[in-house]
Amino acid sequence: MGKIIAIANQKGGVGKTTTTVNLAASLGVLEKKVLLIDADPQANATSGLGIDVDSVELGTYQLLEHSVTAKEIIIPTDSPNLDLIPAHIDLVAVEIELVDKDRREYKMKEAISDLRDSYDYILIDCAPSLGLLTLNALTAADAVIIPIQCEYFALEGLGKLLNTIKSIQKIHNPDLDIEGMLLTMFDSRLRLSNQVVEEVRKHFSDMVFDTIIQRNVRLSEAPSYGESIIKYDASSKGAANYLNLANEVLTKNKAVV
Repeated sequence: MGKIIAIANQKGGVGKTTTTVNLAASLGVLEKKVLLIDADPQANATSGLGIDVDSVELGTYQLLEHSVTAKEIIIPTDSPNLDLIPAHIDLVAVEIELVDKDRREYKMKEAISDLRDSYDYILIDCAPSLGLLTLNALTAADAVIIPIQCEYFALEGLGKLLNTIKSIQKIHNPDLDIEGMLLTMFDSRLRLSNQVVEEVRKHFSDMVFDTIIQRNVRLSEAPSYGESIIKYDASSKGAANYLNLANEVLTKNKAVV
């Protein structure tokens, strides 16, 4: 049975979508069957996998509306073993439309429950907010990966996210686990980057992945070509980092998968 992992942080620009796309592609290359669900109205994960967002007619919006089944809207990507449920800007409306619905936090969980047997991993790219879209993703997930950038405001808002996760564990999803915190945008030349790593490891120790995602030009370029770093430049430092992360996730889940 597949594992559902949400990649979440309400802070923007922390490498959330970069992590979702490249971890998904890396797991696929390591011969795991992966589904990526784009649950961010910006739809960067969709375009980052080479799909023209303007051409998306059915996606996460219709999935949460329950007007289609998940299997009807899954599309293949050019990455090995990686499928996608795309997003479109219309996903913005879901936050408003779900407000007065019954069991509004469970819409995604209900919609993807029958996909577990078809995939080893289902990754959900969350919006940079703690709104209903992110609540739906965390309620549906078995675990959450929290990207933290190695910059001055790294820990700002992290307490709020951890409190939200605790609330979801208490009310909606008692099985939700923290898969790990992932340090991103690391620059070894900067003392600040090293201080953030020290601080995060000191506070959260075992919850932090050993893998650190370093700043890498090729990693920044890949999305503009609609490709994962694995496809764009498999020999780059960014590709090596995400393959290491994928191996770490697999090692951690050996007992489960």
